Amino acid sequence: MQLSPNEHNDFSLSKFESMLKTNDVYFFDSEEFENIIQYYLENGKIALAKKATKMGLEQHPSSTNLKLFQVEMHIFENELDTAEILLDEIYILEKSNEEVYIQKANICSRRDKHNKAIKLLEKALSITDDQADVLSLLGMEYLFIEDFENAKYYFMKCLEQDDSDYTALYNIIYCFEYLEQHEAAIDYLNIFLNKNPYSEVGWHQVGKQYYILKQYQKALAAFDFAVISDDRFIGAYLEKGKTLEKLGRYQQAIDCYSITLGLDDPTSFALLRIGKCHERLGHLDKALQFYNKCVEEDGLLDKGWIAITDFYFRQKNYQKALYYIDKAINIDSENVLYWKRYAKINNRLNLFEEAEHGYRRALELGNYEQDTWLVRCDILLQLGENQAAVNNLFQAAEFYPESPEIEFRLAGLFFTLNEPCKAEFHLKNGLDLDPDFTIVIEELFPRFTTGIQSSKLSDPTKSLPYNFATFEVYSIVYAG
Repeated sequence: MQLSPNEHNDFSLSKFESMLKTNDVYFFDSEEFENIIQYYLENGKIALAKKATKMGLEQHPSSTNLKLFQVEMHIFENELDTAEILLDEIYILEKSNEEVYIQKANICSRRDKHNKAIKLLEKALSITDDQADVLSLLGMEYLFIEDFENAKYYFMKCLEQDDSDYTALYNIIYCFEYLEQHEAAIDYLNIFLNKNPYSEVGWHQVGKQYYILKQYQKALAAFDFAVISDDRFIGAYLEKGKTLEKLGRYQQAIDCYSITLGLDDPTSFALLRIGKCHERLGHLDKALQFYNKCVEEDGLLDKGWIAITDFYFRQKNYQKALYYIDKAINIDSENVLYWKRYAKINNRLNLFEEAEHGYRRALELGNYEQDTWLVRCDILLQLGENQAAVNNLFQAAEFYPESPEIEFRLAGLFFTLNEPCKAEFHLKNGLDLDPDFTIVIEELFPRFTTGIQSSKLSDPTKSLPYNFATFEVYSIVYAG
């Protein structure tokens, strides 16, 4: 009885693995070894693939395909020089073998020589009978050098050869999106869908483009077609839910997200969105229930911890908000969004030292928004840390050199530190930038108010383009 190809491969694999467990040595033809190696590579069993390659070459030392597998192993382990030497030996014998050019291109790509890799792949494309894999590799090389037009072209060629190659389709849409060609992406997908009207992936991608363009009704229709094409397509339900949220149809969005919970294990994203929808509908207990489920499902999802913290913050339950943001920080102490909330909550609780620590950590983690610098400065003032506040503002000024809010704060601080020349310098800068922000000094440094009196700076001949009615630069009345 003749074995089918699959049965034959299974038999060869079982025979090979049986041989590894004994001291027996069995003979395999080179094609059997190739199938065994390919199986192990596809299943990520690299050590077994290497062992099969070694044994294969011992039995068939002249097999080019087995030598090419050996090259692939060396490339995988980043032994590029060794792989290149072996390829050069194979090239002398087989200059028309496309796999030689593909592996040479692989080495060039690993060395970031993508243009050279492209030329080698073009050579491989000209001699191969199976162009799909080479076209895909060319598309990837163009992606590496951010030539999205050429990348798009080659992935389109892939899809022409195999309209079920959804990896190529995703890459095509990625290129369209990077180039912000959303209408062109829709036109391309419509052509694709005319040929493949039941492609759930095609409808899903059309919907995403309409969603980006804020054409939510069209997006919703596309996601409906995706669900009709495959009623277990979780991605389509999730995108449909997001679209329904944008349309303010929160209960329908909840129903959509809930379907995904029954199709597979619950996702933290779906649980989070259900919670958000319930909160929008005023179902606060249910919202809180789903936020808790979200963080239980995925403790690393920062959006979950942020949602539950913000929920309590909006309810003005600052102690509960602080409790949850503390838990989040214990899980990920490098998350700047956590520290910003930690600082904000402590500030509301008048715990200024903790609030200052939170804003300082946010700055250390790269959050250089102007408000972060300004609020930290104001807290340092509350703590009487005037010099630290000055240092903080000088750092802020490096990022925001033309900020009147920074300049007026510096003016007030230098008044406080009894350095009138520096105070006058920053006061003038602030007035030149925007005199309306003199309110900063009124609110933060009320000790320097003197009633209603106009003032001039050092140059008495220069009239001031502002109504600075509450301060006098020269005759400061220090209410200390």
